[in-house]
Amino acid sequence: MTVPVTGVARTLIISPNWIGDAVMAQPLLKLLHDRHPERPIDVVAPKWVAPVWRAMREVDTVLEAPFRHGALQLRERREFARMLKQRGYADAYVLPNTLKFALIPWLAGIPKRVGYKGEMRYGLLNVIHHDNRAAPRPMVSFYAALADAPRAAVPPPSALPRPSLGVSDERRQEVMARVGLEAARPLVLFAPGAEFGSAKRWPTSHFAELAKMLQAQRPGVQIALMGSGKDREVCEEIVGLAPGVLNLAGVTALDEAVALIAGASVMVSNDSGLLHIASALNRPIVAIYGPTDPNHAPPFSDVATSIYLALECAPCRQRECPLGHHRCMRGISAEMVWEPVGKVLVNPG
Repeated sequence: MTVPVTGVARTLIISPNWIGDAVMAQPLLKLLHDRHPERPIDVVAPKWVAPVWRAMREVDTVLEAPFRHGALQLRERREFARMLKQRGYADAYVLPNTLKFALIPWLAGIPKRVGYKGEMRYGLLNVIHHDNRAAPRPMVSFYAALADAPRAAVPPPSALPRPSLGVSDERRQEVMARVGLEAARPLVLFAPGAEFGSAKRWPTSHFAELAKMLQAQRPGVQIALMGSGKDREVCEEIVGLAPGVLNLAGVTALDEAVALIAGASVMVSNDSGLLHIASALNRPIVAIYGPTDPNHAPPFSDVATSIYLALECAPCRQRECPLGHHRCMRGISAEMVWEPVGKVLVNPG
């Protein structure tokens, strides 16, 4: 159990369950820190998202949530809230839209409890924002809006601080050495997975074709595949079609993946959490979108290309292609992705 903190008013953030959402919430923390620099910011986060928050300079303490995914666990939430009460929070920002996460700051007696309406949360929250589902905001604006009063004008992403993560050179080199990568050679990372569903995945054959183009035209580069253990089978398909590619899916913990991405010369990714980590590390990115809208969750790197066919059926936002053809992703050729990748690798940074 975390040691209680007393004597200093603090801010509490309840983290989303998705890695990409946690990254895109970082501008909210920057706004809150700028307005109350004397107020430390703590984050309650699931274990699998916690490493992202630890890479944010605005975060003082990350408290790993001891709850099972989807379970109410009311007794455990009461005990956790009792610990939080001793830490002296002035305000709490509940980023997930579910009732069970809004329970925690209410049980902890935190005076100001901010979030979106969500599911039956009147009373649990006392500063309630509303979002128009028919015209959803870009995710960075969606979260950043919580820093202001409800119904205040919502700034566009261009008017907000960019998501930003930090990794030391020593940590980057340490992790690269551990997995067998050379710090002195250009590194191209592929992120072929997508936790949301198969609709967001660029075909493995296309990734493999791109890898073979890189091997032929930029023979000095290292190519590695990133992802969780769930992505390992998909990544093995790519290695089978393009030998010489290193499969790191399931090999690296998230904090190690963050360190590797910090050393990438360019990253090619589906719309996934790893894409948004690369964006927050300001690495060159080629992002591939199909069933999701690139304007809703774009990369913010100085060098970023979003490839999107804008078919008449897109964005459907479905986990699997409802029409069965998956043209929004299959129609993006390896040559289309190679063009921006090749330009970056002329002078890799």
